[in-house]
Amino acid sequence: MRARQSEIERRGSRIFELVDKHPEPLFSKAGFYQRLMALSMRDERFKVQLFRFVDVLPSLRHSREIIEHLNEYFSDDGFGPFVGTGVHLARIVPWMSGPILRWNVSGMAHQFIAGKNPDDVIKTLRKRRSQKIGFTVDLLGEAVVSEADADEYAARYLDLLEKLAGETKNWTDPLDKNSELFPVVNLSVKISALYSQINPADPADAIAHLAPKLQPLLRRAREVGAFINFDMESYAHKNTTLELFKTIFTDEEFRDWPYAGIVIQAYLRDSEADLRDLIEWGRKRGTRFAVRLVKGAYWDYETTKSLQNGWDCPVYFQKPESDANFETLTRLLLKNESIVTAAFGSHNIRSIAHAQAFADELGLDPSRFEFQLLYGMAGPIKRALVEMGYRVREYCPVGELLPGMAYLVRRLLENTSNEGFLRAKFAENVSAKELLRDPRDLIKPAVAGIGDPGGIASSDGKNSTSLDIAPADVYRNSPLVNFAYKDSQEKMQGALREVRKRFGEKYPLVIGGEKIWTDQLTPSVNPSAPDEIVGYGSEAGIPEAERAVRAAREAFGKWSRTPFEERARLLERAADILERRRYELSAVEVFEVGKPWNEADGDIREAIDFCRFYAQQMRRLGRPRLTQRVPGEDSYHHYWPRGVAFVIAPWNFPIAILCGMASAGVVTGNTVIMKPSEQSIVCGAMLMQIYEEAGVPSGVLNFLSGHGSVIGAHLVDHKDVDMIAFTGSREVGLKIWESAGITRPGQRELKRVICEMGGKNAMIVDSDADVGEAVGYSIYSAFGFQGQKCSALSRLILLQDNYDRVMERLIPAAASLRIGNPEEPGIMVGPVIDEAAYRRILDYVEVGKSEATLAYQAKDVPPQGYFIPPTIFTDVKPNMRIAREEIFGPVLSVLKVRDLDEAIEVANGTDYALTGGFFSRSPANIERVKAQLEAGNVYINRSCTGAIVGRHPFGGFKMSGSGTKAGGEDYLLQFLIPRVVTENTTRHGFAPEETPEYRDEFLPPQQ
Repeated sequence: MRARQSEIERRGSRIFELVDKHPEPLFSKAGFYQRLMALSMRDERFKVQLFRFVDVLPSLRHSREIIEHLNEYFSDDGFGPFVGTGVHLARIVPWMSGPILRWNVSGMAHQFIAGKNPDDVIKTLRKRRSQKIGFTVDLLGEAVVSEADADEYAARYLDLLEKLAGETKNWTDPLDKNSELFPVVNLSVKISALYSQINPADPADAIAHLAPKLQPLLRRAREVGAFINFDMESYAHKNTTLELFKTIFTDEEFRDWPYAGIVIQAYLRDSEADLRDLIEWGRKRGTRFAVRLVKGAYWDYETTKSLQNGWDCPVYFQKPESDANFETLTRLLLKNESIVTAAFGSHNIRSIAHAQAFADELGLDPSRFEFQLLYGMAGPIKRALVEMGYRVREYCPVGELLPGMAYLVRRLLENTSNEGFLRAKFAENVSAKELLRDPRDLIKPAVAGIGDPGGIASSDGKNSTSLDIAPADVYRNSPLVNFAYKDSQEKMQGALREVRKRFGEKYPLVIGGEKIWTDQLTPSVNPSAPDEIVGYGSEAGIPEAERAVRAAREAFGKWSRTPFEERARLLERAADILERRRYELSAVEVFEVGKPWNEADGDIREAIDFCRFYAQQMRRLGRPRLTQRVPGEDSYHHYWPRGVAFVIAPWNFPIAILCGMASAGVVTGNTVIMKPSEQSIVCGAMLMQIYEEAGVPSGVLNFLSGHGSVIGAHLVDHKDVDMIAFTGSREVGLKIWESAGITRPGQRELKRVICEMGGKNAMIVDSDADVGEAVGYSIYSAFGFQGQKCSALSRLILLQDNYDRVMERLIPAAASLRIGNPEEPGIMVGPVIDEAAYRRILDYVEVGKSEATLAYQAKDVPPQGYFIPPTIFTDVKPNMRIAREEIFGPVLSVLKVRDLDEAIEVANGTDYALTGGFFSRSPANIERVKAQLEAGNVYINRSCTGAIVGRHPFGGFKMSGSGTKAGGEDYLLQFLIPRVVTENTTRHGFAPEETPEYRDEFLPPQQ
């Protein structure tokens, strides 16, 4: 090992010597660009603002817009005289400074983007050929949101291949040795650009769509002697990419073709297992293939996404861990050189020297592998490697400035990263000895935190971004199931099979701990196949409702005096059972209410979070707390439960909302009668089973299924029901609100009503918005779960400046959606809940046709089941019914407005105020919308659905609700009566010196 380290140091030192013979700064473009990059490396805040400005600039069409954004991003005096002076001058002469700024940012982009089109890039490739540097070309483009986008990409790839092959047909390999392993033409392909509906849960569907698009490209590459490389992108697409690669190149047509490669990312924890699997596959296939080994370019995205979703992070947290793994994989590749051709993609001289040293140790000829480096970076390292006799290939992106921004920002991040090798060598002049150290010696011990975030917590934020670990008192949500994993897919498929076997089972009422069967049964049907009965619920009538009230009232005395800790533990036991049964419960939701996999799992996750979050909150509220420290007086604020709570839940979040309202009632010491929707009786019965298993005492939680018009109305009016928690339609909610306000004979309390109703939710797209991002999130918000969320997007408000740009991508995106039975993984649009909803939504579509313009309606929907085609109307005016009334289905109205003033006025101009969204890259406009948009939940640059317990307390006002926030810190207060107990502690002028902040609960003595 020491001998290898010595050899690495020797070779690394030689590379450094050659690099230093032709020194150049990290940023080869001098002046403006170099000064900005130097400042961004000193000031993290400036770096963030700079990269955001760079990102938005290409979408700004007028000098005035450019200067406005420049001022918004950089008006802070804290950025120093260079920036301050520039901003001041730009304001004085905007007509001149706008084009100059655009020109300078274009210059930044051109450092990293080899050309804007195939003809342009050929000039660059000719220059590199004279320097004995090869190429692999990649297409840059906007995010693919539709199959039209994907088809355009496929055509561009084919065109690029043709032009590269034609222009380079007389070119030869620079080394002229083992050249049969390295075709001159090398094209890199991103699979996400070729299919807009890739879903990690359904790799088979992705492969079925991608293989036919790739085959013409591969056939042509074979004919012209070119090489095709499958790029690797985010972790969500990794398994699909690997499976696609193996499927295509196991097929008889391409089984014996060696000019295909794939990327392995060393920052992934499972990369070694993937590489070993590929090598084993390659040996069985019997034909050579290639692997480009890279560190990975999506570290910030992967860590952020994992922390948001509560997943184990797929990437190493510390850069030295990635570097060490890169060396492990390097050795694995070189040991298997007989079947796999290695390309080492790194600018790290230590990593490069290690590959050279180990290849020499194995006796491999240097011409049998190559080094790949990015265009526009590390020029001296490329020259040094060429001079040493190694094959060098440059990764050359091709594309216009606007779609190239995401790539440009990634390169800027890489160049300015605190731990980036190029910054260390070319900007900070770190010594060669330090840069050539074994990365294993630099790995720091892990510390306590989420998963294993030791690298984050102990690296002083040096991994190109810093991730703050939440304080101990902040609730940590349950993780979502990650359907990118095959194990998760198989568990879900197994659960669907098992639940299907239980179709037709009957479920009893549960009153006072007893199972009650009635003569009348309510069937719950599968909306994807209405002839299938998921289960039957016993139908409660007035006698059962009365019995439930008596049971709840009798149980209240003891339960209300049960210590809050015991009540909290009950919820936590229920959460554990929900966790254990989450695949089964998700499968029930798929069948009973037509939820797609990810939506069903999200619902179960929310139920788990409600239980654990409310348990945590009850511990916060449960102990009496001192109001003020006053000598001679103790005054403690505490809470009593209200009494009997009647919970009425909807079918669209059949376990989460029912669980949330019922759990809040139970943990606060109330007794609860819970009634699920008639369309989701089985889900309600499942929740009752869970609480029974968790040990809920008899009468504390009672389960009634039946018709709302019968038992619902009776219980709302009942004198012994003290509070009602309702989530559902505006029509029913207002009736409950009105009825509960009437004091009945014998009623002891003024009834508290929690009323969560619907929405007519709007999203505004600003003139500078990222159109691909806005379209993608809008499509999901409007059509995810068939638009059957109270938070779903119903009105898309577009400024006239970007109306055409958005619409030309919105319609094809809607046309690309996967519609079908949600039993299948990857389906986004399933059936609406029942025949009544089906007919009501179709009636609204007819209204829309009479009022506005039908811009799009899907044609290919399943013939069986309650499937409504996704529908988009344009030329919609604010006063039209389809713009004012809640439709609760996959129908989207698009409204065109003059400017942001009108957009906000239109967004706020309905009876509802539930959710709202805004897409913009203007800091000033974002702040304005945050302050002015009338919605209980305002979302910026993301979907307007998917609230997470604790993180996004959910609920609206106006006709959307009574202002409560489910999943928020104040929600439990709705179920409680506040009380203050004051005692004069002075006796003959003497008072205790200390008064505790908290005291034990006010509980009666044990009998």
